[in-house]
Amino acid sequence: MNVDQLLYRLALALGIGLLVGLERGWKTRDMQPGSRAAGVRTFTLCGLLGGIVAALAQAMASPVAAGLVLGFGFAVYAAIFALLERDADRAAGSYSATTIIAGLLTFMLGAFAVIGDMRIAAAVAVAATGILAIRSEIHGWISRITWPELRSALVLLAMTFIILPIIPDTTVGGANGVNPREVWLIAIVLAGVSFLGYAAVKVLGSERGILFGALAGGLVSSTAVTVTSARRATAGETAPRLLAAGVALATVVSFLRVIAVAAALQPILLPLIAPALVFAAVVAAGYAVVTIYWRGAADGGQVLPGAFSNPFSFWPVVGFAVLLGAVIVAGRFIAETFGAGGAFIGAAAIGLADVDTVTVAMSRLVPAPLSTFSASMAILVAVASNTASKLALAIALGRGRFATEVAAMTVLCWIAGALGLWAAVAVGYSVPH
Repeated sequence: MNVDQLLYRLALALGIGLLVGLERGWKTRDMQPGSRAAGVRTFTLCGLLGGIVAALAQAMASPVAAGLVLGFGFAVYAAIFALLERDADRAAGSYSATTIIAGLLTFMLGAFAVIGDMRIAAAVAVAATGILAIRSEIHGWISRITWPELRSALVLLAMTFIILPIIPDTTVGGANGVNPREVWLIAIVLAGVSFLGYAAVKVLGSERGILFGALAGGLVSSTAVTVTSARRATAGETAPRLLAAGVALATVVSFLRVIAVAAALQPILLPLIAPALVFAAVVAAGYAVVTIYWRGAADGGQVLPGAFSNPFSFWPVVGFAVLLGAVIVAGRFIAETFGAGGAFIGAAAIGLADVDTVTVAMSRLVPAPLSTFSASMAILVAVASNTASKLALAIALGRGRFATEVAAMTVLCWIAGALGLWAAVAVGYSVPH
């Protein structure tokens, strides 16, 4: 390492100490000078000290000697810093390890800035300072978290980071069999969308939270939004018309998502599918607006004030994921059995659970063995099938006013999509021979 690079890294080590020191110094800014063990200057020097010790270790002739220098330097520093902070806490009558841990981390980040990746050192320093800065907010969140919320969050994290990595990513039962990882990913999506909607309602309030959660959930799966909304409508957790408006917004996002995927993979499909889906998206968005602002009186006026009782239930989520996985497997089997001639049948079957899969598959089959027209129509069939499955879910799980609202929105989207398709053909789209 040349001198310029070493100076640059030591400057970063000093900057890391200064960043942490500014946060620690701001927290103790009202204390009298000399009454605190560590402030801005001390933390700045701690970061620089870590860099200097790491530079000395790097200058050693052997790795063993380098390890001894770095380890001994950190041990001495840690002992002195911990003793000073212990005495400061005793004098102040407080009991906290935060400043001690921050001091040890500052030293180590300063050392890592010299001997490791500078980007990682800087990123960790910023993240650590951010965590230190939002102490009050974190304590406030913890005081407001209920046990069902914490349990659901832990279950979702376990599903994603513990169970998912160990589930085999292989197809069981031949080429058209079941992929366990695919089914589990569906379960994670369902649980994640449900948890997102719950969190949005808690943070933003009932009306805005439901609508924001539906929009965000639609980026992942409008089907998951429908399932979650139907269950909450049945439980009476909030007004059915508001939940139906959320489904309409998620449907808008799903239509636009199909257009975006097709545009990225096969733009020649857009002249036929874009008008139909844009027309349908406009109608769904308009229906959501009308439902929100002009039909409140039908529900008795006010929306129930955010009475969601639980982010999600584990076994219903897993059971429905298995059902959707079975639908996808059946669709693939039909498509493989009938070949290109069965593209519409396969698209309709797979579209019951997943439109993106059909969009990607059809885009790859153009121009052979499918024509542009056939692939475009197959994608539209999948979209229509998906909206039909959401309607069926709304009727089966939600019933009542919620099912009526979703049914009206679905029929209007079908009509608008058909008009858009007719307009695309009428303005000059020619069917390839």
